[in-house]
Amino acid sequence: QVRMMESGGDLVQAGGSLRLSCTISGLTFDNHAMAWFRQAPGKEREGVSCINWNSGATVYIDSVKGRFSISRDNAKNTVYLRMSDLNPGDTGMYYCAPVQFCSSTRPMQNEYGSWGQGTQVTVSS
Repeated sequence: QVRMMESGGDLVQAGGSLRLSCTISGLTFDNHAMAWFRQAPGKEREGVSCINWNSGATVYIDSVKGRFSISRDNAKNTVYLRMSDLNPGDTGMYYCAPVQFCSSTRPMQNEYGSWGQGTQVTVSS
């Protein structure tokens, strides 16, 4: 069973920074691309960023380009999301998940369909 454990979310002021972490178990981590998703209140969950298995490729949605940075440590089965210059539009529950593809031409889709508990990011203005 694939399990994700997200952490690092917090309440921050606009302009602040956070680093999210996600540790995954139940799969061969370095065989999978990984992605971060977020869900704002009243909105659908959206893919924010992804990274391929060897960190050779990363993708970001336009609204976070230049502010967010995704990375991974295959030895620790962990993926990170460094977020800076946060704004209230970044508020939401953040989740990580393995994805079949990490490509600018394909949507980010949770490969297994299960989700962790997420970590809450709240940005005050």
